[in-house]
Amino acid sequence: MDTWISFTLLAVVMQSVRTAAQKQIARKISPQAATLVRYLFGLPFALLYFYWLQADYSIIETLNPTFFVSASFAAVSQIAATVLLIKALTLKNFAVGTALAKTEALLTAVIGSLFFSAALNLLGYLSVFLGVAGVLVASNCRVSWADLASNRSIKFGVGAGLGFALASLWIRDASLSLGIEAVVSAATVLVFMVTLQTVLCLLWVVIFEYPQIALIFKNLPASILIGITSLAGSIGWFTAMSLQNAALVKTLGQTEFLVTIAITTFYFSEKISVRELVGIALIALSVLVLLWAS
Repeated sequence: MDTWISFTLLAVVMQSVRTAAQKQIARKISPQAATLVRYLFGLPFALLYFYWLQADYSIIETLNPTFFVSASFAAVSQIAATVLLIKALTLKNFAVGTALAKTEALLTAVIGSLFFSAALNLLGYLSVFLGVAGVLVASNCRVSWADLASNRSIKFGVGAGLGFALASLWIRDASLSLGIEAVVSAATVLVFMVTLQTVLCLLWVVIFEYPQIALIFKNLPASILIGITSLAGSIGWFTAMSLQNAALVKTLGQTEFLVTIAITTFYFSEKISVRELVGIALIALSVLVLLWAS
């Protein structure tokens, strides 16, 4: 198995756990505070991970303007996307919003081709399309023009997808600019971004939502779980995207939906509908095409 695939699958599992935990904690604290939790409690582990990896490298000598610009844009974009996703999770019709957030892979492919010199071959584009179609079909996502104008969940979902797509492309850009081993460059981008994101989110919450600080620490076990799983997921995403085109990484990441279906079926003993089976088949086909394309 290619290394980037292993890291992507790690990210998929960790993101599934983190999203479930964030959904729970978002009922008790604000979306901005829930976003802060992801970075604040992940930062210590990010620093330890970076310290462990960088011993044989002179990281300071590899830093450059492209790294700082791209990593900073990625950090802000990821914060905005996380807030929008949490907002979508807190709405009654969150299923539509979160399904549309999965258009992230398609947006990554399109934006990457237009602005980041990251074009795919024909099979690559086909795999991205099949993966996104599979998630939307399985989620029974039906969107009318009227919905696009009035449904907040849809706006939050698409906005989150766009934010995560841009973050993915800027993360890869920052990592490649260092010109060192992918695992180490990804860790460097990660620790810079998480540090910046922690500072920005902490400032926001302290200035505008100070009472939320106490609520965060009242939910300390959940906060720590979110921090650890978020950091582990980020290690997977960042390293995979340092090794492979971000759109292909995000397409393989659609297998997160298969994990969700498996939990629903085997843990909650719920039946899979025909629509969900069609979606699963499309996602599985997209993965096969992706592996062939890469």
